Amino acid sequence: MKGCRAWVLVVLLLVATEGFQVDAQLTENFYKGTCPNVESIVKQVVTTKFGQTFVTIPATLRLFFHDCFSQGCDASILIASPNGDAEKDAPDNQSLAGDGFDTVIKAKAAVEASCPGVVSCADILAIAARDVVVLAGGPSFNVELGRRDGTVSKASSVPGRLPQPTFHVPQLTALFAKNNLNQVDMIALSGAHTVGFSHCTRQLKQECPQNVDPRIAVNMDQVTPQTFDNQYYKNLVNGMGMFTSDQDLFTNNATRAKVIDFANNAGDFNAAFATAMRKLGRVNVQTGTQGQIRKDCTAFNS
Repeated sequence: MKGCRAWVLVVLLLVATEGFQVDAQLTENFYKGTCPNVESIVKQVVTTKFGQTFVTIPATLRLFFHDCFSQGCDASILIASPNGDAEKDAPDNQSLAGDGFDTVIKAKAAVEASCPGVVSCADILAIAARDVVVLAGGPSFNVELGRRDGTVSKASSVPGRLPQPTFHVPQLTALFAKNNLNQVDMIALSGAHTVGFSHCTRQLKQECPQNVDPRIAVNMDQVTPQTFDNQYYKNLVNGMGMFTSDQDLFTNNATRAKVIDFANNAGDFNAAFATAMRKLGRVNVQTGTQGQIRKDCTAFNS
């Protein structure tokens, strides 16, 4: 009997452990029973916002990247602090376009109307990031869900976590590795610059007239700026990278071959980008009983 009881105890422990592991992981069908239409709701809002301004595309995509790299994919980037000390207030995040925030806030409102208190802002941002890529002509992919919203948002946590335009390949590789992203992921995610823009305070000077207003924005892909394609890599091959961190991907021997591959094979780039986005969405996520489901994406629940 003792042996039997011990065996039953082992089985129960295994079941409990397995249940915890499932709860702690992201899954594609996380809201199947609680908010089955969440992705279609978000897509409708994103599509409407896109119809109002193309900036929705790069703004939302960049917002997702900055959120995940700053403190994990927990929507802490969306918190508004009256003291100006939240994550979004950090110098590296102050250039994030308002249209990205607006997209997520409007999508959250639409989701709340259908499924109140169920879907996290972090998951809505992840879905919206995928949707803008597709709207711009990029690859579609399934989004893993189940993130919880963070309960901490500090500007002081951001320095050193985001890639800088002056970075070279070794610095980029090391920074991405800290987030469980390999060198191919880094090269692929850099391709998001195909629909990006930057201000003259941060980009390579040859693209900006002398003494220009630093608030002026310039497309990072001068050839097909409103299409998500592999033109970014073709530009690098032709020496047209906007940032040092872009052009060094082609200059450096460790990454040149992959840049050439992506420049010549759009399918290779699309597949690598989709894989990298799914991996990016797993960075330091909060799941299970961690965090919260915010009622308002810009404020912690009281």
